[in-house]
Amino acid sequence: MRIDVIQGANLNMLGRREPEIYGAQTLEEIHRGLADLGRQLSDGGDLVELTFFQSNSEGALVDRVQACGADVDAIILNPGAYTHTSVALRDALLAIELPAVEVHLSNPAARESFRHRSLIADVVAGSIVGLGAIGYQLALQALVTAHRTRLAVERPAAPG
Repeated sequence: MRIDVIQGANLNMLGRREPEIYGAQTLEEIHRGLADLGRQLSDGGDLVELTFFQSNSEGALVDRVQACGADVDAIILNPGAYTHTSVALRDALLAIELPAVEVHLSNPAARESFRHRSLIADVVAGSIVGLGAIGYQLALQALVTAHRTRLAVERPAAPG
């Protein structure tokens, strides 16, 4: 199983940027933890391959999501601030029709009002918010379990 972990704007600053909100772990530490879990989940089962990508550029994130269509089985996505603003990222997720889980370290609903609306939430299979870095591991476990048990983890149909 191939899973692309896509990280949006300012996540390269983790560990330094508002640690009281986002935690003290760096993005590299989060990725190492996911890679370790991927290896554990591969033991005795199908290989779990993870690739990691981070960009502060909306266009680069859209390009990466589009590229996942042919080569990836699922996506773990933290769009950062683009969660609340990017119709282009939302449209890219709709176009590729892959299961994706949205992850946020903090709980956007408990923060400023402009963070309360996600343009992504209704086009992904699920969202994990407010649990810190463990949210990424929960997303990985959910996607792998669903894949192995053939559970339908699909994004909902886009609202019409």
